[in-house]
Order: sequence, then C-alpha cells, then structure tokens
Amino acid sequence: MATLQIQGLRKSFGATEVLRRIDLSLADGEMLVIVGASGCGKSTLLRLVAGLETPTGGRVLIGGRDVTALDPAARDIAMVFQNYALYPHMSVFDNMAYGLRIRGLARADIARRVEAAAALLGLEGLLGRKPRQLSGGQRQRVAMGRAIVREPKLFLFDEPLSNLDAKLRVQMRAEIRRLQRRLGVTSLYVTHDQVEAMTLGDRLLILHEGRPAQLATPLDVFERPADTYVAGFVGSPTMNFLPGRLARDGDAVALDAGPLVALPHPCAGDRVILGIRPEHLTLGGTDLTLTVDLFEPLGSETLIHGRVAGTPVVVKAAGVVAPAETVMVGVQPAHCHLFDAASGRRVESTGDMESTGNGTGNGTGNGTGIGA
Repeated sequence: MATLQIQGLRKSFGATEVLRRIDLSLADGEMLVIVGASGCGKSTLLRLVAGLETPTGGRVLIGGRDVTALDPAARDIAMVFQNYALYPHMSVFDNMAYGLRIRGLARADIARRVEAAAALLGLEGLLGRKPRQLSGGQRQRVAMGRAIVREPKLFLFDEPLSNLDAKLRVQMRAEIRRLQRRLGVTSLYVTHDQVEAMTLGDRLLILHEGRPAQLATPLDVFERPADTYVAGFVGSPTMNFLPGRLARDGDAVALDAGPLVALPHPCAGDRVILGIRPEHLTLGGTDLTLTVDLFEPLGSETLIHGRVAGTPVVVKAAGVVAPAETVMVGVQPAHCHLFDAASGRRVESTGDMESTGNGTGNGTGNGTGIGA
C-alpha cells in the first residue's frame, strides 16, 4: 500500500495540450475516481501514472518515490483494462499466474496467491477453464484477480465495466468497491459513467478539457458543484439552468423568464444563472409556467420535458403524472444553485464570502455557496 502524488503533470501531443497541470494527492488506501466527457484527458492521466505515456512536464510519486522516468514494470502497479486483456490460450489459473511467473516467484507462492484471489472473487471452480468458456462478468473477475495476485502498491482501473450489460455493471461495481476496501489498496479509477463515479469514489476528480474542474467527495460535487460544467455533468437528468439577474438586496433572482425566485441567503453580483435539479422542482407550485413537450412515465417517477419562456427545463415528479399542455412548477429555494453568467463559476452567499474572504470558490476544492 502507498500514497500517490501527482505534481504539475502535463501532456501534449504535438501542439495539442491534452492535460494542463494536474496536481493531486491520494492517501494510502483511498480510491479516487476520474470522470469526465470523452476526450477530457482522463485515460491519458491514467496512462501517465502507469508509465505507458511520457509526461510533457510534472512528476508522479508512488509511496514518496519519484517514478516519472521508470518503466511500468518498475512502478509496482496493477492495471485492469476495459477489454480484460486475457490470454485466450491460457486457463484462468495461468492467466492469473502469468505475471508472477515472469517475476520468478516459487510455484508454491504462485499457487497460494492465485487460490486466495480466486476464493476472494468466487472463481475457485473456474481455474481450469479458458476465457472463451467464461461470461463477461467472469472474465472481468479474472482480470481483477490477475491484478490482485501481484499485491501492488497501486491499482489502476481503465473503464473496466464498460463492456458489461447494465445489470452486471451494478453487480460488479459493488464488488470492486467491496474488494478495494477489503484490500486497502490505493486506487485510481477512470470512467465516463457518473453513477459509477458517485458510488465508487472516496473523492471525484472532474476533468474538463484537460483541467481539473472540481476535486471533492461525491456528495460535495453533487450538492455544491464548482461551476456550470460540473453542475450539468453530474446528475441525471442534468441540472436546469435559468438565466436572470440578482434582485432586491441579492436575496432573489429575477429570471429572464419573468418570475422572481427567492434565495435562502443574499448573494453579490449582477447577471447570474440559477441552477435547479429536476427533482427539486415541484408540481403545483406558482413560480414557473412550463410548456410541456414530452412526458416520460418511468413507473416510480415521471420526467416532464418542457420550456419556460423558451429555456429547456426538466421536472422529475413522483409516480405517474397525467399529461397536460402546461403545468405550474414551484422552485425549492434551499436547493437553488447560483452561478456567475460570465464565468460559469459558483456564486457564494455574502455570508460565505465574509467568512472566507473569497467569493469565487476553488475548482479543485469542495466549493461553497448557496445550494444544499
């Protein structure tokens, strides 16, 4: 087990800058999930830590040792890939044991490690099978077992569940989290799936165009997003954004759509964007008139898609809702998020600004503001 430190890490391919100064530190046994849209640089970051790419600048330290210039084999890491990367002509046992044989371990030690990992993963009865005789979930377990037997200082996961069906993904992500906690190995996990990110990570790193948009716990990212990108990326359906202007003494927003929405705490600024998640809009309120485009009945809930003065808005309502051309919607002030219209950054309440001396927050911290 070990810590991981990434200091000023940058990567360019020719004139294209893919990663722009990444700084972060993982505690011993922590799992950090890196999430972002396709092309944001998350897999490149993982490959830099693994030693599969050479950084343009910056350093990688594992357990306090600078490994930036070391080959992957010298970093004491184990990587679980999206495509499993199993040898088709080898048995499950041989796939899991191969790396240990390369390192020259004794047969008894190899057998002990493989059998222990197989018991941990429920693979005891499959050690003699070939990969083609296994299901997708079983193959992923073998890939994880191959990583576990190495007893590495650092686990790297590169979208390991993306080839599995939805039901199996749910099962496997719970299994990965259980195993990681039990083994206590420091881990980096890359995914584009925000549900995986929210459920697996001790902390999340949201990448946007090669930069860290926010580094915080899953709950902080959801409840106090640092900017409109994070707010729109995390959560399904995505957060609603309504443009407006601060009114009265900064304790309300006059929306361009017309109504005045109260805020729980006064804020400073002018042009703003009010963010509100679909589940925090209530049917039967008096704040917004929603012109309905589509009803999506999902059984336990209904998604109502529509427009408020031309701005797209989605409402998540409990149960089945009868279709209508327009519905009245209420805004829950305690769950409002406020962002600066020009920069997209979270707007702090004046109370938070006075206590911290800073009204802009930190894209790599928890972020603070008016929302709950």
